[in-house]
Amino acid sequence: MTRESDSHDTASGVPAGPSSTPKYKRVLLKISGEALMGDQGYGLHPPTVARIAQEIRSVHDMGVEICMVIGGGNIFRGLQGSAQGMERTTADYMGMLATVMNALAMQSALEEIGIFTRVISAIPMDQVCEPYIRRRAVRHLEKGRVCIFAAGTGNPYFTTDTAATLRASEMACEAIFKGTKVDGVYDADPEKTPDARRYEKISYDEVLARRLGVMDASAIALARDNNLPIVVFSLDEPGGFRGILQGEGTYTIVGN
Repeated sequence: MTRESDSHDTASGVPAGPSSTPKYKRVLLKISGEALMGDQGYGLHPPTVARIAQEIRSVHDMGVEICMVIGGGNIFRGLQGSAQGMERTTADYMGMLATVMNALAMQSALEEIGIFTRVISAIPMDQVCEPYIRRRAVRHLEKGRVCIFAAGTGNPYFTTDTAATLRASEMACEAIFKGTKVDGVYDADPEKTPDARRYEKISYDEVLARRLGVMDASAIALARDNNLPIVVFSLDEPGGFRGILQGEGTYTIVGN
């Protein structure tokens, strides 16, 4: 890995041709913790983490500034713990710690392939990551570093979806990319309903009214209030993240 400097060139590696100009210059990628499991039923699957890191690198090489929020459901999910009788606040804090573990795993995978990365936690734990300071995080992005925001909002009763929308708003991101197992938002579960219809574009209000489950209601409302588009795409499609930024691919935009 080369030595990091403040003059890190964020545009290095941009491919030639008219498609090299990305649709957005600063984005937040939100993925679930389950996305890191691969075919396992629990925990982290290193080849899957490495594959996602390569997808992020391909976008970073376009000169796009990237934030990330990763859920913790592959390790511990607060709502499930609460449903099993655990006190809700304690369960939520345990879930936040799980997101830190996932963020550190992704940081390791990204730095292994030469992408300087900072894990920034809403819960201070200075030995393993930085505390959240908005202006410092913005500076990291300007230097071409990937910022992974961990520990949710730092408060119980809020999901990582809400944390993603909050951080995207604070970082002045131009869009949230929600990586899922399907290539957009459908009017029914496409795995159970073969003739389910995929939306090219759908409004925040319709997502809320139809309870389509793109993100939780508070996250959708916050995105709507800040006019922040949500791009829902398949994280399993190779090159899908980069393709959308080049104006290609299959996805759904949630917006006004």
